Amino acid sequence: MTADFVDALVADQPAGAGPVLRLLGDVRVSHGTRWYDVPEGSKRLLVYVALHRRRLDRGHAAATLWPDAPDSRAAGNLRSALWRLNQAHVGLIGVDRHHLAFRPGVLVDIDLVTAWAGRLIAGRPAGADLTALPTGGILFDLLPGWYDDWVLTERERVRQRVLHGMEAMSRHLVTTGRCAEAVEVALTAAGAEPLRESAQRVLLEAHLAEGNWVEGRRGLDTYRRLLARELDMEPDPRLAELLDAYPRARPAATADRPRASSINAMS
Repeated sequence: MTADFVDALVADQPAGAGPVLRLLGDVRVSHGTRWYDVPEGSKRLLVYVALHRRRLDRGHAAATLWPDAPDSRAAGNLRSALWRLNQAHVGLIGVDRHHLAFRPGVLVDIDLVTAWAGRLIAGRPAGADLTALPTGGILFDLLPGWYDDWVLTERERVRQRVLHGMEAMSRHLVTTGRCAEAVEVALTAAGAEPLRESAQRVLLEAHLAEGNWVEGRRGLDTYRRLLARELDMEPDPRLAELLDAYPRARPAATADRPRASSINAMS
């Protein structure tokens, strides 16, 4: 489950870590075992600050979030959104006269996930990186239903980072002998983006590492049909070469077997 995966990353943070803003699936806040609902009228502000990851000019933020309102009205909307957050005990944003930014210690789930992916891509998994498997589809679904340009760009960045991280994780699990888990992670990556050849490759590698040549053959055939139907293309020939190079047990050649006539003659 994705929640288990993110929770494992949160639990791996230093003791006394601050509240966690959750953006995968829906906008929520957790702190330890407590959960807080974010007021609807304040979600866009909270998300905007989280995705920009820097100290922001208040006027620019207000104009971006309420582009159709006059400057004075947009500034009033910003003040109202901040007030509602504080009333809901979700005071994650610190403000002064001209700027706003997250208070020190606030964590954001997508930052934890992309940092996890970065460690795996670099070949340096640590802590809880391999404790929970990122098998939930929601992991690829940053703020579903949000179509602001600044959300769409971040959604694709997170998606690509997670896919690369999962591919690296599958390969790392193979090297440590956890082939069944490697297959599971690779299946999730391939399921999220079925046309992605690198995901299909790590899935094939995981099947072969587990000794399942037939599963690898079946998966490659399925991928070949999908590519032909969707893009009128063939897979990279190197995928088939992986299968061909796999050392399978073969039946003895016919010439090495005693012929029936010879057996009868010996009787």
